[in-house]
Amino acid sequence: MRFTRRLALFGLMAAALSACASKYRKYTGPEVTRVVVLKEKRKMYLLNGNRALKSYDIALGFAPEGDKKVEGDGKTPEGHYRINRRNPDSRFHLSLGISYPNRRDVAEARAVGQDPGGDIFIHGEGTFLSKLKPDWTWGCIAVTNEEMEEVYSMVSTGTIISIHK
Repeated sequence: MRFTRRLALFGLMAAALSACASKYRKYTGPEVTRVVVLKEKRKMYLLNGNRALKSYDIALGFAPEGDKKVEGDGKTPEGHYRINRRNPDSRFHLSLGISYPNRRDVAEARAVGQDPGGDIFIHGEGTFLSKLKPDWTWGCIAVTNEEMEEVYSMVSTGTIISIHK
């Protein structure tokens, strides 16, 4: 009987502590005016003007070299886009949508009779297996879940994201 009470008390304490932990952080620092991704360096920077506020190591699409051209090619797009949506219920913890494809991306894909794809995000971690490969996404930009909580709190919808080779 005593063991059951202790177990129940422990369960209640664990539930109370986990309720305190939240993936939604509050950010009160300088505005992030641009996100810059350098694919070759596997780095992402959150900028205020020309000043880097934060930098992150990133994972990219499973075929990271070159610009994304068509759906399923495993490449991360290159160019200038905007953060155009937020997904608090992402299967990758949290995610920020990138406005890929733009008109140029659509035209390039159609020129070769293909679909450009879409659903490109900055997001958190995947499964355990994804940690075994340095570049594992389908074209997205990935950081750790903890880092994604920070990015999600700092980057607003409408922020420009520039993705470079």
